[in-house]
Amino acid sequence: MKLRVKGLGLLLLLVLLALCSTIDVCDARRGKHWRPRSSPSSSLLKKKGKTKKGSSHRQHGSNRRSPPPGPAVGKGYPSPNVPVTPSQSPKPSPAKSNGHTSPPQPPSPSCGKGTQPPPQPPPAPVASPGAVFNVVDFGAKGDGVSDDTKAFQSAWAAACKQGASTVLVPSELEFLVGPISFSGPYCKPNILFQLEGTILAPTNAKAWGSGLLQWLEFTKLSGLSIQGSGTINGRGQQWWTYSDPNDDEDDDTYNQELERMPRVKPTALRFYGSSNVVVAGITIVNSSQCHLKFDNCQGVLVHDLTISSPENSLNTDGIHLQNSKDVSIHHTNLACGDDCISIQTGCSNIYIHNVNCGPGHGISIGGLGRDNTKACVSNVTVRDVNMFRTMTGVRIKTWQGGIGLVQDIRFSNIQVSEVQTPIMIDQFYCDKRTCTNQTSAVAVSGVQYENIRGTFTIKPLHFACSDSSPCSGITLTGVQLKPVQIAHYHLNNPFCWQAFGELFTPTIPPIACLQIGKPAGNNLQSYHDIC
Repeated sequence: MKLRVKGLGLLLLLVLLALCSTIDVCDARRGKHWRPRSSPSSSLLKKKGKTKKGSSHRQHGSNRRSPPPGPAVGKGYPSPNVPVTPSQSPKPSPAKSNGHTSPPQPPSPSCGKGTQPPPQPPPAPVASPGAVFNVVDFGAKGDGVSDDTKAFQSAWAAACKQGASTVLVPSELEFLVGPISFSGPYCKPNILFQLEGTILAPTNAKAWGSGLLQWLEFTKLSGLSIQGSGTINGRGQQWWTYSDPNDDEDDDTYNQELERMPRVKPTALRFYGSSNVVVAGITIVNSSQCHLKFDNCQGVLVHDLTISSPENSLNTDGIHLQNSKDVSIHHTNLACGDDCISIQTGCSNIYIHNVNCGPGHGISIGGLGRDNTKACVSNVTVRDVNMFRTMTGVRIKTWQGGIGLVQDIRFSNIQVSEVQTPIMIDQFYCDKRTCTNQTSAVAVSGVQYENIRGTFTIKPLHFACSDSSPCSGITLTGVQLKPVQIAHYHLNNPFCWQAFGELFTPTIPPIACLQIGKPAGNNLQSYHDIC
């Protein structure tokens, strides 16, 4: 009887154990299945947080190591030795993004952001990114005699269609190219014009017709760079050099060609209506008129440039700026027959430094306000410049009768050597024998001269300001200019007329003519109001 009771009790105990075991197993499975969805554990949250952090770090690291995209090449930056194209780019592995191995998961936006760069617009269907279009492959001879204009046009058209590509003018060849316009606005951006050889201007009058304003023109483009070690030769002797009657080797045909050249002289290299332009490394010589011009441009960088023409070549400005903003010019050598750099109306945010100027007429703002026009220039800095045997050093020149304002100008660390007049403001500028006296003038305000030092041959300083609109806010610091006696030159003392400002340090020679303070009743309007 006792055995039966014990057996029955044991049987009941086994049944109860079986039932409890079944319930626990289900609860365990249910917990494992739902826990990630309902209430993630702290360990999983930490792991998830590490995954995002690691992925983000991987993304930024990839951006630092990747080469610049195609457009950067077009901005004048050197391309890497082995460019990485999209097909060559390494694909980061999700398993390695955070140092842990995780099970495969379905793709999601968060995973994609952690392992790949941000989505980019699809690239244009091109054969090879950063393709090079050699002008020789388009039929250019490069012998200096054959007309290669059409070959240059064809190479440009191909690069223009693709964008982020290169037009190559190879070295050790001379290409005769007539007047040409490399134009947009339908060109794709970021084209690099790699100039290694020489481009020659035509010397026959027929090529110029009745006269042109420019020879090589780039218009309405974005992200354009012209760089290399090549030369643009304007052969301007056809306009500003005449034969020597005592020269027995004169060519009568050449002399007749000189007489037929049009009176309108072209600028060698001109940019119009373009943005993010770079000109670097090249040489421009003997332009018939201005060597390099920027008109209606924004975002201009010029560096390591050489410009050269004879001292007696008329109107051959080195660099001419007009209606252009955000311009930087540095480490450049300029020798010409006119202004090394000319800054005209509509220019602002101009930064010029580490430039050698001479021979020439110095660095000038203006002439402004010609024919009673409105002219505005602001925020110009010229510093760390060497000038040798120039007509003026740093100059502001305006015509009588104009309106507008020149404001916030700084000339700093200018070293002059045998410069005729190192410092000049001339509101009575006139390039004719006589000019009519007029009342109104382009106002000049806020001009700083700092550490202008060296030697002069005629006059250290010339401030000729308007009676109706005197110059105001002129400051001089560290001006030390000593005379150099040169035959046929008469030395003069500093000259001031209606010039107001302040001397922060003693000057050599003393500049006693500057009127300290502000002009009486001069209610100068703001740049915003006038311009």
